[in-house]
Amino acid sequence: MPIVQQGFLNTTALSVADVYIQIVPPQFLINGVPSNVLGLVGSATWGPVNQPQIVGSPAQFKAKFGPYQARQYDMGTWATIAFQQGATAIQCVRVTDGTDVAATVQAQASAPKATGKISFSGQPTASQTITLNGTAVTFVASGASGLQVNIGANLAATLASLLTLLQGSSDTQLVKFTYALSGTDLNLTAATGGTAGNSLTVATTATGATVTNMSGGAAAAPALTLTSKYTGSFGNGIKVTIQPGSAVGTSQVLVAAPGLASEKFDNIGGSGATFWANVVAAINGGQSGARGPSDIITATIGTSSASPQTATYALQGGTDGVTGLNATALLGVDTAPRTGMYALRGQKVAVAALCDVTDTTSWATQVAFGLGEGVYMITSGPAGQDPQTAATAKATAGIDSYAMKIMLGDWVYWNDTANGLPQRLVSPAAFAAGLLSALSPNQSTLNKQLQAVVGTEQSASGQPYTTADLQILAGAGIDVICNPVPGGNYFGCRNGRNASSNDVIHGDNYTRMTNYIATTLDAAMGIYVGKLQSATTRRQAKTTIDSFFGNLQQQGLIGTPSGRDDAWASVLDDSNNPASRVALGYMQADVQVQYLSVIEYFLVNLEAGQSVQIERKSVNFAV
Repeated sequence: MPIVQQGFLNTTALSVADVYIQIVPPQFLINGVPSNVLGLVGSATWGPVNQPQIVGSPAQFKAKFGPYQARQYDMGTWATIAFQQGATAIQCVRVTDGTDVAATVQAQASAPKATGKISFSGQPTASQTITLNGTAVTFVASGASGLQVNIGANLAATLASLLTLLQGSSDTQLVKFTYALSGTDLNLTAATGGTAGNSLTVATTATGATVTNMSGGAAAAPALTLTSKYTGSFGNGIKVTIQPGSAVGTSQVLVAAPGLASEKFDNIGGSGATFWANVVAAINGGQSGARGPSDIITATIGTSSASPQTATYALQGGTDGVTGLNATALLGVDTAPRTGMYALRGQKVAVAALCDVTDTTSWATQVAFGLGEGVYMITSGPAGQDPQTAATAKATAGIDSYAMKIMLGDWVYWNDTANGLPQRLVSPAAFAAGLLSALSPNQSTLNKQLQAVVGTEQSASGQPYTTADLQILAGAGIDVICNPVPGGNYFGCRNGRNASSNDVIHGDNYTRMTNYIATTLDAAMGIYVGKLQSATTRRQAKTTIDSFFGNLQQQGLIGTPSGRDDAWASVLDDSNNPASRVALGYMQADVQVQYLSVIEYFLVNLEAGQSVQIERKSVNFAV
């Protein structure tokens, strides 16, 4: 009794008597793609660069990208504001100017010190000298003062006096050495390790004395170099402790960073170079059955084979690479490996923004990306912008598209609790982007209350927008955050519009719903490619489409004002699939969808007066 999937058995060529079971798949139905994913591109103090990472809360953002900063292009600020508006999923792309550096530290690093000596074969005579890195010490017969040494009864006494003077001197050059006697040799050692000690100079005029120049100083030879997993200043807060392990004769490595779960690599054994190799293996590869690799640091073996000493090492030198950031860096490049905005390709984001980018020359590129990816791009003008300037800037940039939402550069005062700035000025686009990602795609930002707004530049001036101001903005396809809005005395988006001049598609809801439907169909309908175009396949495909739009209408995402008729129509039959196209492999479905209109203008006609007559009709109900 063979059991096969439908289509895997030629039912016209059976030759063996048996029961044949074909599994027929049920009708395929569509579930919409997520419409709540916000994409942000900006700077951070931690995390991978140009690699999208999804976060669902401020705490998760901090763990992946570090705390937000009070600076331009900061992605954490935007993410925090978006979460305050109700955002639940953000694809974050960290960008840098290319100068970002990972924090590092060398563990048990000891730099060899340079050594040298002066060998005496007899007593020096008066006025003869030794000169150490430019400072001369003079031998005198008696009455020594300053940098002078009395010649003793014998060479041993003279050298003892010389040693006392050198060890007690505070001369800036003499303190660069340490001193010891070995017979008739004055041994010299550089006070600090490293190659610099090789440059210290030694000379003498003492009769019969010889000089061995300073040498042997070398760069530090660490047992281990520890490097933060990611570049950025957050890495400067990482501390690594090496201490005795839980098992006798072993060591453990503890890794700690602010706000991140600490890591422990325990019971690391071995001695000398083997021990340090085991530490590297544990940090980079994890410990089988105990834990995985470190999420905070990486380790590189050094050349020292010294035994481990209990110590804590602080990583340092990490930089964020933000000084040279600009619109170009945030836009990125669209070739592999993609960077900046283009790293969001294929990440299924519905709304996206380049944090704090106000450069109008970038808008056309953003629009092209939004149209190609089905993403609603959010931007704003620079702080302090007035309506007429904004309208002129948009016209000059040549932007007339539903793929972008432009906010007036009336920046928002926001309470930055992390950095102690109760009235920090931030971009209004951050609030609009966060709200849009939280709303259902059939909704508009018009009249919706925004959270965490302390005020705006305009409201702080005490001068509300006039009808003329709002008319300029509405006519130009520019939105603005203000207080009041039609719904009351709260801060909200005043227009709820995209940047299109077409009155029937200029609403937020058009962009969001059109992108939502298009991306859902794109993700789902591919199941029919490769099937045979038959009446059954056509029926199944049409049923898939109709069921999706039926669900949209049932849930109120599409509809008619009366609520009585279907808000969509689909055609998939011979009328739009002629044989000439079917023969070429085409199958075409034509779909029309009616969106629920967003009320922008509520007109109430009022007739009132003493002469007004109200006519009421009674209704008799049948019994």
